[in-house]
Amino acid sequence: MGALDYLSNFFSATSTRSRSRRKPMQTVEIKVKMDCDGCERRVKNSVKSMKVKTVEVNRKQSRVTVSGNVDPNKVLKNVKSTGKRAEFWPYIPYNLVSYPYVAQAYDKRAPAGHVKNVVQAVAAHNTTDEHITHLFSDDNPNACSIM
Repeated sequence: MGALDYLSNFFSATSTRSRSRRKPMQTVEIKVKMDCDGCERRVKNSVKSMKVKTVEVNRKQSRVTVSGNVDPNKVLKNVKSTGKRAEFWPYIPYNLVSYPYVAQAYDKRAPAGHVKNVVQAVAAHNTTDEHITHLFSDDNPNACSIM
């Protein structure tokens, strides 16, 4: 049966090899400034025209969440076509960041419990400092007995 299917692809008008693959299920979050119900409705309708599964609009956070088999760049382009300034959601939850008060991470305009998603600066470890603290550690059996 496999050989017949293979040969039938050469002689048929519609080939099963040229099927387009579906995009994977994705969730896209976009930051859009919305002032009124009309703005919210325009943004929601522009995204719904893409045949997505769900569209959630949170006007208080200026956030639009779209779930479906979509391309994130096309969703952003459709939202921008409404005349609103839009960008991908730049914030992540506060508890996922090791240093939330790094210079570029903290943003006053971020929603409660969120900070900007930036590369986290980690303090460089000084090996001599670690060695000195290890000398006085309770875990070290050869630590200083004077203390």
